[in-house]
Amino acid sequence: MESSFVKSVTFDCADALRVATFWAAALGTDVDEDSTVGKAFVEPAGWGGPTLWFQRVPEGKTAKNRMHFDLRAPGGRVHDEVRRLEGLGATVLRDGDDLVVMQDPEGNEFCVE
Repeated sequence: MESSFVKSVTFDCADALRVATFWAAALGTDVDEDSTVGKAFVEPAGWGGPTLWFQRVPEGKTAKNRMHFDLRAPGGRVHDEVRRLEGLGATVLRDGDDLVVMQDPEGNEFCVE
């Protein structure tokens, strides 16, 4: 019997294009040319994986994410990657020894290790 696979990961947000632009830059890929403020998507970089979808919703984020991404810093240079992501619009929530918890421009948490 065949099993399901993850086709896409969807983010609810206020500005789909803004959040998609951040994640595309963070992951080394591009925002699809048909993307808008209301809906946007990012194809995975050469490594494959699910597409990231971003859709505008009327309500704002009110609680901690129940699911998040863990990003591996290239060459193990966590703090270099954190600085790069801050330059793209992310913010640091907690800075640990080998793991940094961050937020994207709309407050979605993710980790860099």
